[in-house]
Amino acid sequence: MQAAAEQKNIYDLLVIGGGVNGTGIAADAAGRGLKVLLCEMNDLASATSSNSSKLIHGGLRYLEYYEFRLVREALAEREVLLKNAPHIISPLRFQLPHRPHLRPAWMIRAGLFLYDNLAKRATLAKSESIKFSDFSPLKSNMTKGFEYSDAKVDDARLVICNALAAQQQGADILVQTKCVQAKRDPKGWCVVLQDSAGKQTTVYAKAVANAAGPWVASLFKDVLHSESPKKIRLVKGSHIIVPRIHSQPQAFILQNEDGRIVFVIPYEDNFSLIGTTDVEYLGDPSAVSIDQQETDYLVDVCNAHFKQQITASEIVSSYSGVRPLLNDESDSAQAVTRDYTFEIEDIAGKSPLLSVFGGKITTYRKLSEAAVNKLCEYFPQATKPWTKSAVLPGGDFASKPALQQQLQKQYPWLEIDLINRYVRSYGTLCQKFLSNTTSYTDMGRDFGAGLYQLEIDYLLQHEWACSVEDVLWRRTKMGMYLSVEQCAELDLYIGTAQSTLAQSQLSPVSGHCEEHLAQQQVS
Repeated sequence: MQAAAEQKNIYDLLVIGGGVNGTGIAADAAGRGLKVLLCEMNDLASATSSNSSKLIHGGLRYLEYYEFRLVREALAEREVLLKNAPHIISPLRFQLPHRPHLRPAWMIRAGLFLYDNLAKRATLAKSESIKFSDFSPLKSNMTKGFEYSDAKVDDARLVICNALAAQQQGADILVQTKCVQAKRDPKGWCVVLQDSAGKQTTVYAKAVANAAGPWVASLFKDVLHSESPKKIRLVKGSHIIVPRIHSQPQAFILQNEDGRIVFVIPYEDNFSLIGTTDVEYLGDPSAVSIDQQETDYLVDVCNAHFKQQITASEIVSSYSGVRPLLNDESDSAQAVTRDYTFEIEDIAGKSPLLSVFGGKITTYRKLSEAAVNKLCEYFPQATKPWTKSAVLPGGDFASKPALQQQLQKQYPWLEIDLINRYVRSYGTLCQKFLSNTTSYTDMGRDFGAGLYQLEIDYLLQHEWACSVEDVLWRRTKMGMYLSVEQCAELDLYIGTAQSTLAQSQLSPVSGHCEEHLAQQQVS
């Protein structure tokens, strides 16, 4: 009995960290036939991966720092991800007003030429010079500029989709579960995991991937009790969200006097997302938040460019993330490379530990593939890379308009705005909670702004959501629409729903049956 329990308890790969790199590695490895367990100490995408500028882009400004390989790889990945996740990633045109005293026109044209041609551009339009008309939202002294293509992404849902893909390939996903101890023994790695209730479970793994993001170095100190092979530099990036400051569909990239750039991006139909800052950060990554200086900076940059002026009092929401960047000894935070590297070490060719340092959301799939390629040197039975042509869960449809029309036909009683939200958040996954509904009555209680009970139940049961914040800010963006009272009512509902799930032996923390967790315990 003990031998059987221990056998179930042995994994090929343990991935520590539930951000975009961790879930990407888990999905890739599971799809190659490895038995994978991923643990995340909080919620999936609860740190850096949900606090980005929400762009899939090559990084136009990285060309100034001669990051040609990184930009080429990111541009190539932009095309891959547009095909693989059409529900949560979509093309976006950017306008760049020309300010001659900051960057000469020839430099920008040269940069955009490289941006258009460093990698194959199959779906996006090329860049061009433009003139701003009187109808432009920009101030009248800005008359010329440039336009180019990139893409926007729901960053948190990108992580969720990768976790779902990993699960579909057989991986186990544990949220609210911290790795508190990891040491090598004759079987490989002996790892102690602890859930939010303090319950500890011991698992064994033949290999470990440290994809802890801002905690990648501290994991060495606190859990592995060794020295980190690389140093990282924590850089804080903050964003503000305000009511939509212009009605045009494009985003803007603004050049500031300090040489930095700020994005102003159409966001969730009714808002503008403004960011980001680059500030050296020395504190706890869990406690990061925007400060007044950053708020003033973003407001001032925006007001220097747009006719529509904003104030700090109009900010609907703000967020900050800590980017764990490779410490390349750059003088300023904005110059630190966004490239990534791996460190892998083993003992006599066994028990490998792979650690991920640096990276950006656009290159997560390529990073994951390269990481798993390294790990598969220890697993000769593993199959070949597969994610480049694999559609992420929910992305199996011809086009957004076609899926919207299909849902309108199936559910004619659903409002078009709600259908559109379901399409851009879930794609075909929305059928999991819409099937068998014939009216709003079947959707259950409306907690506000069209956030229905059926959708919430799906998120709790199938997407590892555990709290109000998980639902309102990572699985959806409905936190911008609900009142304090509505949030409190939703909080009560989630607490009750979790108790019901626990009583029915489905763990709201892990998304797995309690019986399965019991089997993972060492007898």
